[in-house]
Amino acid sequence: MVGLRTRGTLLERPDGPWLRLPADGTAGALLLPLGEDGYQSAYTARLPLLVRESDGARLTTVDEVLTALRAPADPADHEGFDAFAEECRQTLATMRLHTRTRDEAEGELTVRHGADPAGWLGLKDGLAHDTLAARLDHPVYPTARGRSGLTEAQLRAYAPEFRPDFALRWLALPRAAVTLQGGEARLPACWPTPAELGLAHLDDSHLALPVHPLTLGDPLDGALRESGLAGDAVLSERAVVDVVPTLSMRTVALDADPRLHLKLPLATATLGLRNRRTIKPRTLIDGAEGQRLLETVIAREPRFRESVLLADETVYAHADHELLTVLCRRYPAGLDGSAVVPMAALLSRAPGGRLVIDHLADRFYGGDPLALLDACLTLLFDWQTTLFGYGIALESHQQNISLVWDRTADGTRLRLLFKDNDGPRINAARLRDTLGADAPDPSDFADPRIFAESDRPVLDLFATITVHLCAGSYAFGLARHGRAPLARLLGLVRDRLAEAVERLGTAPGEPGAALRAHVLDAPHLPIKAMVSAGTLLSKERSGAADINKHYTTGPNYLLPTGTSR
Repeated sequence: MVGLRTRGTLLERPDGPWLRLPADGTAGALLLPLGEDGYQSAYTARLPLLVRESDGARLTTVDEVLTALRAPADPADHEGFDAFAEECRQTLATMRLHTRTRDEAEGELTVRHGADPAGWLGLKDGLAHDTLAARLDHPVYPTARGRSGLTEAQLRAYAPEFRPDFALRWLALPRAAVTLQGGEARLPACWPTPAELGLAHLDDSHLALPVHPLTLGDPLDGALRESGLAGDAVLSERAVVDVVPTLSMRTVALDADPRLHLKLPLATATLGLRNRRTIKPRTLIDGAEGQRLLETVIAREPRFRESVLLADETVYAHADHELLTVLCRRYPAGLDGSAVVPMAALLSRAPGGRLVIDHLADRFYGGDPLALLDACLTLLFDWQTTLFGYGIALESHQQNISLVWDRTADGTRLRLLFKDNDGPRINAARLRDTLGADAPDPSDFADPRIFAESDRPVLDLFATITVHLCAGSYAFGLARHGRAPLARLLGLVRDRLAEAVERLGTAPGEPGAALRAHVLDAPHLPIKAMVSAGTLLSKERSGAADINKHYTTGPNYLLPTGTSR
């Protein structure tokens, strides 16, 4: 914010380091007390948070702090600061709601699924892990629990942290206006006809699309006007097909068939003002193409045929508007006896107060959470570095990867289950070299930002997603919970990544050399500038081509010393 890192002066005081932001125009100088961080920044804020130098006033509330930081900001950015202040207020209200309802929610999960999360098996029980993960802070974004514009009643009715059940609404649209990938024959068996929705006169001419109840009203009406369909679309009065929200909220699982998830657009935002939960039709195209690309790699890499699973995302429909879309996601069969846990749930609190990772470690790793982390890192880094060898990095963050555990005759089996493959970065030159005639043409994808002719965008995504969110966050998190010293946990992350990099080859020009130079041994690592790009600054001000892939730099905690050079 306002150049704290670049314009601030580091001061050493008896109680530790402070940062001084100089006076700027009518705004007086500000003093920020610092503590060690080491994850996304060298420093973090500590109490008393912010001090006004002129009179020594301590600013400790959200409104006081953000008002003081807004003053020296460029007037063009004031709207973004106001929006971020509102995000903070929403998140604070949601955190208080979560605290107030924790016993209620945990009791409900215990009644539905049992007291031990390690015994929650299959995709239906796996939804309970989504509920726990929704009550946990994001490892990077500070206001992730807030959802813009939603009331407490709406959160209780539709948000995953309350595990509600509700029925979908349905909109009949002219068949000619709907792009249906996969054909009507591949739509789920539960898909209602217009007649089943009380609209029999539209049976031959219209196709029904599901609508999330939160999209009804002004958002849906506006979408129909913008798409020119207001006169031809008919919203059924019947609510049919019962669903349960998943961690992403806009994606819901069918009560009757938890293998089937429907991803539906919402007219809200999370992880930033500009990070709207609508669904651009082009992302549906890219998700299906991304899935096909991963299937091509797995076919060439036999060791992943049993350990890497992909949800099918090749069936979708849209009416050329980001609020008139649906993705039909189908999970693999055969998971009923498996523990299916989103990575995002590992450090969440389970009923009774222990962490989910501890329950899973008891069941599958003799009570050792580090052994569990070790197994996850080994498989994850093997897969993700193999993809890098093909020139691919996935935006497979904690929410997009599920860990699948089974007890077999040979012991514990771990598999990775991936979804949402629409936002990769691909080095087109490396992909052509490795896949040859099997390499997809960049024109097969709708987003031109996916392809580049160098490793740089691929390395940035690998570092910020696979390293920070899916590895580093667990090292820092488990250390914070007292499971092991931070140095030991970071050493485990580095060792497992180094082993995977070595398998790629580290001679000059080999892909492992790029990962070693730009990740393992780099003086700094890229980090997402999510608050700046997502809320504080307009795209014109931040220069962000993609708000989820806009970077600054932070410490490289993978260096042997554990600190950035």
